[in-house]
Amino acid sequence: MNYKILKANNFDLINLVALNQKYLPMVSSLDIQSTLNFLKISNYFKIIKFKNELIGFLIALEPNKKYSSLNYKWFEKRYKSFLYIDRIVVKKEHQNKGLGTVLYQDLISYAGNKTNLITCEVNIKPQNKTSLLFHKKMGFNEVGTQMSENNQKEVSLLSLSIKSSKQSS
Repeated sequence: MNYKILKANNFDLINLVALNQKYLPMVSSLDIQSTLNFLKISNYFKIIKFKNELIGFLIALEPNKKYSSLNYKWFEKRYKSFLYIDRIVVKKEHQNKGLGTVLYQDLISYAGNKTNLITCEVNIKPQNKTSLLFHKKMGFNEVGTQMSENNQKEVSLLSLSIKSSKQSS
């Protein structure tokens, strides 16, 4: 497959927001301002393009960022070091082609010497079966659950221990 993984930039904003909004409520809403904020505070914000078309993206943050996500804060209270996946989106017509795995492998490679732990959450109310299966396949384990949005939403809080060169030295 002829795809490219690139760092997100201001030129991608409109397409990023449009792609994100197609996948509500599986991911939280984004607008231009919140996407600009992610460009400033995220440690990892990459897009995947196929034939120059934006078909997916992944955003991840280390601890101690000015970010008020309830789920991010849950991990921040419990772990000193982690890389929190705020969201991953891949266009429906490009799903089940290994692109999510490619983005996660790129993130794991990026994590390198930075951390041994990647974290995220997946909706269990409303249930996101596709994401739950994907994360299980990738080796994530549930470390907790949490209700949000006036008990309308429940998430499974997941972590993946990764072997880094820090461990092998």
